Order: sequence, then structure tokens, then C-alpha cells
Amino acid sequence: MDYMFQTGFLGTRAPIFMDVVTLIVAVLPLLMMGVILLARAKNYKLHARFQWILFLVSVAVLGYFESGVRVGGGFNSLMEGSQVQHNYAFIVLMFHIAIAVSTLIVWTTTLLMAKKQLQLNKHKQAGKLTFLGVTLTSMTGIWVYLLMFVY
Repeated sequence: MDYMFQTGFLGTRAPIFMDVVTLIVAVLPLLMMGVILLARAKNYKLHARFQWILFLVSVAVLGYFESGVRVGGGFNSLMEGSQVQHNYAFIVLMFHIAIAVSTLIVWTTTLLMAKKQLQLNKHKQAGKLTFLGVTLTSMTGIWVYLLMFVY
């Protein structure tokens, strides 16, 4: 696990696991938009498969991230070297976590209830909410990364 804490590749003081996670989180909304375009093109089976793949990869990345944070000493340890006020960064982190957890719940529900939602003409709305949540999670995740490792 020592490799996780080597200097990352984005040119900041972040460990490599944070660079990997941040890069994936930054690209996730773009990948999700591609999967949404599959549904718009009426390729529903491929849309469903890729949604599940994105979801499962995201959950795996979340597990990788959580293990890195826990082994790395948590928020306070990762904040060392940042010039940002601890309380401000913590509030931003809590905001990010609230959005991320809410998004995970909505995304999970959207995937598990897709057939029922389609019958009720609600799936498109649930998909839009999921996409919004993923986008906000990405943006706030990048914000947290910048506060912790750039400023």
C-alpha cells in the first residue's frame, strides 16, 4: 500500500491515490453524459449496461479512496501543508460528502428501480437528478482537492 502515498502525477503535493481518484471523479460526468446519449439514441440495453459499469467502477473507486484516506491518517493528515483554513476546508468537505452520499443513494435507487420508473415515466427525471448529483460531486470533489493540495 506504500505506492498509494507516493507523490502523485498532477504536480501537487497530493499522494497518488488522490490524483487517481480526482482524475476519475473529474471525468465521470463526461462518461455519464456519453451513457445518457446511448439512451437518447434508443440503445437502452447498452445504456443500462454502461450505467451499471460506471456505478460499480465508481463504488470501487470510492472504496479505494476511503482506504487511502483511512490508512493515510484522515482529513487532518491530508490537510498538512495546505494554507487554507482548516474550518473552511472542513465545511467544504462536509458539503461534498453530503452531495456525494445523496447522489449515491439516488443513483442506486435509479438503477434498481429503472423498470418501475420507466412504467411510471419517472426514469428520465431520476436520471437527470443522478447526473446533476454526479456533476456536483465531481465539482465539489475537485474543490476539496484544490483546497487540500494546491492552496
